[in-house]
Amino acid sequence: MPSTERASASPASYLGVDVGGTKILGLAVDPANGAISHRSMRPTPNGKAEVVEAVAAVVAELAEKVDPPAIGVGIPGLVDHQGVLRYGPNVPGVLDLDLAGELRRRFRLPVVAENDASNAALAEHRLGAAKGAMHAVIITQGTGIGGALIIGGRLLRGANGFAGEPGHMLIDHGGHRCACGQLGCWESVASGTGLANIARETVAEGKGERVLALAGGVPDHIRGEHVSLALSEGDEGANVIIDRFAFWVAQGIGSLVTLLDPELVVLGGGLAAINQHFVSSVQSRVMDAVLGGTHRPPVPVVSAMLGAEAGAITAGKFLEHFTDYPYVHLDIAGPAFLDSPWGYYGKGGTGVGVRLLTDFLTHAAS
Repeated sequence: MPSTERASASPASYLGVDVGGTKILGLAVDPANGAISHRSMRPTPNGKAEVVEAVAAVVAELAEKVDPPAIGVGIPGLVDHQGVLRYGPNVPGVLDLDLAGELRRRFRLPVVAENDASNAALAEHRLGAAKGAMHAVIITQGTGIGGALIIGGRLLRGANGFAGEPGHMLIDHGGHRCACGQLGCWESVASGTGLANIARETVAEGKGERVLALAGGVPDHIRGEHVSLALSEGDEGANVIIDRFAFWVAQGIGSLVTLLDPELVVLGGGLAAINQHFVSSVQSRVMDAVLGGTHRPPVPVVSAMLGAEAGAITAGKFLEHFTDYPYVHLDIAGPAFLDSPWGYYGKGGTGVGVRLLTDFLTHAAS
């Protein structure tokens, strides 16, 4: 563990780690104000063991600079109430990963694991664009689509912890193959991967020559970054691609608005900042995709305020709410814990402690 001297320099820095489809971002966060003192980043590898090692390396690097009392982790996919990633289509080769448990064993610290989009949503609800909202939908667009639902002022987690996966709504049955294996998921036309799919379709129509050139002339090599670059150059073909992309983003949001009737929708992740007109283009189409759109109040679609680091900030910031509770040390307290007033939680095993931590994380942010 880091020395007492280092700890005195940053006595309240918690570690937040956000595992994405392409990169792992770690932050040392001051829970009082969300200020970031240190960062660490690594590419996301393929494979269960490789992901664990990469995350542990990020944590170890930050722990050399601060002496954290706890660690928070955001992971894309189905993260259950025990903090176990059961399935994550955008983290290849990873199933049933107890990343929180692995980190607890290595660093002897309390660890909370949650879905990455849920972390980002909590940040936006507590500090950002959805602050004060009782009903909101938060969408994160990256390699895939993450989402989270604020219902009655609290994060909706569902019976198993899996609520808030709008990227896998079926929206175009004859459409593109999604990373999850289904045909026509919203993610396949409204994420970074979806942007590339739409770009390839447009190029096949003889448009988007600049995008194709940036991809080396090979359609299968087209990525969302090529569209973004062409767009920044004022390329007309890129504008056509973004216009089609905005249509599909709006179709999915319209379905969510019809189902949930939120006060607002927040678009976050790297794609929301693709250009200054993208969010307004989505906004202009959303109510056309909503039941009775002309007979109900318009639902604002706004950009996230906290940027791509929102999930990692949340993973670190809200841990302050747990460290005063005895059960936060469930996994390092030993047998004596079972005799404490909180002992009946301990008898449920490690998973119960993690579930309580994640539940309290939700309530603390409401």
